[in-house]
Amino acid sequence: MKKRKKIYIKILIILIGIYVVITLINQQKTLNEYKRTSKNLEYQIAEQEKKQKELNDKKEKVGSLEFIEDTAREKLDMYLPNERVYLDKGN
Repeated sequence: MKKRKKIYIKILIILIGIYVVITLINQQKTLNEYKRTSKNLEYQIAEQEKKQKELNDKKEKVGSLEFIEDTAREKLDMYLPNERVYLDKGN
């Protein structure tokens, strides 16, 4: 009877050990996934902050006379009086 009890205890200890190892492996996989997601989100945040800075810079320039003149030249083909425009039709 005592031998049987010792065998059951050993089997129980082995099963508990296997359970602990499997649990640790699964937790490590989950942690790795969270780290990967975290790095991806940090990268996205950095990109969005860069875009926000660019938009803020552009917002500050929109009201300037230089911006208005450049926009009129590029998009509307408008030029100042007495301003000569040369088009290269060679090539």
